[in-house]
Amino acid sequence: MFKRFRYACLMALWLSAFSQVSAHDLSQDQALKLRQEGKVLSSQTFIERALERHPKARLLELELEEKHGRYIYEVELLTVQGQVRELKFDASSGELLEDEEDD
Repeated sequence: MFKRFRYACLMALWLSAFSQVSAHDLSQDQALKLRQEGKVLSSQTFIERALERHPKARLLELELEEKHGRYIYEVELLTVQGQVRELKFDASSGELLEDEEDD
């Protein structure tokens, strides 16, 4: 289990480093600073929560965004059924905001 979690974390870092950044996406440095300041929870928290909801899924993407003054973690997974799911969490409270099939 730890091996899969470590792999998911490494994939998340790699994907965020090479993904396109839109106007509201935050950089890794910004995310780290917010984490150190206690303004957001760790990215591992959201990876774990998403994988708990969709066991055996594969992590496709992890992004931290700022929307309307609120920090949101978006986690994109590929389920064992071949479905792409996008989960959105409030990065400060951990509240699940959305879990939907991504088109």
